[in-house]
Amino acid sequence: MAQLGLIGLGKMGFNMRERLRAAGHEVIGYDRNPDVTDSTSLEDMVSKLDGPRIVWIMVPAGEPTRQTVAELGNLLSEGDLVIDGGNSKYTDDKINGDLLAAKKIGYLDCGVSGGVWGKDNGYGLMVGGAASDVEKAMPIFDALRPEGPREEGFSHAGAVGSGHYAKMIHNGIEYGMMQAFAEGFELLEAAKVVENVPAVIKGWQRGTVVRSWLLDLLVRALDEDPELDDLEGYVEDSGEGRWTLEEAINNAVPAPVISAALFARFASRQEDSAAMRAVAALRNQFGGHSVKKVGG
Repeated sequence: MAQLGLIGLGKMGFNMRERLRAAGHEVIGYDRNPDVTDSTSLEDMVSKLDGPRIVWIMVPAGEPTRQTVAELGNLLSEGDLVIDGGNSKYTDDKINGDLLAAKKIGYLDCGVSGGVWGKDNGYGLMVGGAASDVEKAMPIFDALRPEGPREEGFSHAGAVGSGHYAKMIHNGIEYGMMQAFAEGFELLEAAKVVENVPAVIKGWQRGTVVRSWLLDLLVRALDEDPELDDLEGYVEDSGEGRWTLEEAINNAVPAPVISAALFARFASRQEDSAAMRAVAALRNQFGGHSVKKVGG
């Protein structure tokens, strides 16, 4: 049995705590929400852990994570280990790792995929950091990852920063896959050749080359709302798609699918696109094409 301090008990952190406990590990969580926390403060949580301690952070990326790492640096001891399992940008990891290394505290960055389903299905884990620190935390990783061969749900990607880098690229790929399914759904709906669109998409779940967990989730959504009329076509992005494109530019790697998927999300937020108004005006000017007037 391993012992773990877990900071951040939101949708992901709460379910991770439950999965770890079900595997027989002791988890002492801390969250600002008094209804879910196991301790009253970070200091209280750390005091309840036996050394050498392992503390896993699941708080929003950016300043909240950086601040949490800095606070832990003042509370933990030499030989302890901190794992950032949030969606931090990989460039933050060296900063966090160096800060803790100065105090001889280990640091791992861990990209986590699995969403709200991870509690039952397990989480895909991509870890960056020293091999000795990875080995120290392996009982935790083994409990969180899906059942089956370790290498199919867990990877030690390399040095500090590589875990979050791998997760960033993973999410960029996810953007493209989701957009492809979405465009296929819209085309099936628009063409009116297919009479039962949900049935066709459900029929792709076995034996086809596009079968996947994302497809399963689309089928589930269509079972609940066959035409998705209950939803607005407004899609946010968590930032990782943008970071992926920055890396594509920095490394001169063409990524047209991921870029198109990200820009489609931007377009979804525009009630009235100035760019499309300009296109309509230009078509009208050079070709006399008809335009729709506001209020017309």
